[in-house]
Parts: sequence; C-alpha cells; structure tokens
Amino acid sequence: QVDASYALGVNKSVVAVNFPSSSLRAACFDRALLKELGRNLRQAAKAERVRILLGPGINLKRSPLAGRNFEYFSEHPYLTGELASSYVQGVQESGVGVSLKRFAAFNREDERFTASSNIDQRSLHELYLSAFEKAVKMARPATIMCSYNAINGTLNSQNQRLLTQILRDEWGFKGLVMSDWGAVSHHVAALKPGLDLEMPGKGNESS
Repeated sequence: QVDASYALGVNKSVVAVNFPSSSLRAACFDRALLKELGRNLRQAAKAERVRILLGPGINLKRSPLAGRNFEYFSEHPYLTGELASSYVQGVQESGVGVSLKRFAAFNREDERFTASSNIDQRSLHELYLSAFEKAVKMARPATIMCSYNAINGTLNSQNQRLLTQILRDEWGFKGLVMSDWGAVSHHVAALKPGLDLEMPGKGNESS
C-alpha cells in the first residue's frame, strides 16, 4: 500500500488477540498461566505459518526510561527466568520456536549500537545472565538473539566468551544464535565466536 493511508496505518492486517504486556503478565507470577499463553501464541503462529516468534525479551528493567521495558518482564532475574521458561515451554510444545532476546545486558535504547555495558563478572552472572541461563536450561529455546550493545568493550555479536564459552559450553545451548537487525558491524568477527545467522541491516550492509 503506497497511498496516503499507508502513513496512517490504515491497511489490512492479521486479526489477532492483543495479549497483555510482559509487565502485566509478570505481575501475576503464574507459571501455568504463562505456559497457557505460550500455547495460545503457538496456535496463532501456526495459523499464519510462522515458525519462530521473536521473543520473549527477558532483559532486566534497570531504568524507567528504557525504550523496551514494555517487552520485558521485571527488574528481578528470578521472576523473569521462571516466567520466561514457562512461556517458552508453552510456545515450543509443537512446531513453533522462540527467539530469546536480547542477549545480553541490553537495558537501554539510547546509543544502543555503541554503548558498552561494563559489568563485573559476579553482577553479570547473578543479574544479567541469570534469566537467560534458566530459560536455556529449563526450556531449550530454538534460537537466541544477541543484542546491539557491547559487554566490557566487546560487541555481543562478536563476543566469544558470551556466545561460545558461556552459552554453548557452560549452559549447553544447542540452538541457533542470530543477530538483531543491523547489529553486525564485522561479518568475520561475528562468525568466528558463534553467530549463526545475521539479520539484515540498512540497504546492502548485510551479506
């Protein structure tokens, strides 16, 4: 659709159920309800021939100004990990996978392509990686999406410690690691540490 109504969002779209935001889901702390939600999303995805849902987002809410807070469950890694695991289990019961995102320590939208989250190892593991670890081990997500930012100066799409040593060697992840859209700035440097799929960027920047 290319006429004036396009800018107004007046076009044909898929009829779907508008489920509550992740913040509201987390407020109930009901694992069974989150699994049932996942099952409903799986049915909707199958009806539209969608095989991977790009979610859930399970970063922690560290600032009220973070632009992705509506996607994330909570400020607490335990609550986030428990509910994310149930959600993923529900979605993945039959024929549909998820993309657990955004891996990792992605807690801001401003300067997201250049920001480095500088974190000591204890805080990194106990806070920022904890929910991802639980969801990987309990629910075995089909894919994981790495984020735009760097951790301690190394871009996550090029971070061997994160993508190979922690995710695959320590946690036993067997699925696919994908980038966020436009997150890869150096193709070879991303391939070597364990990125499996680069999603497109602007124009012809992706290969």
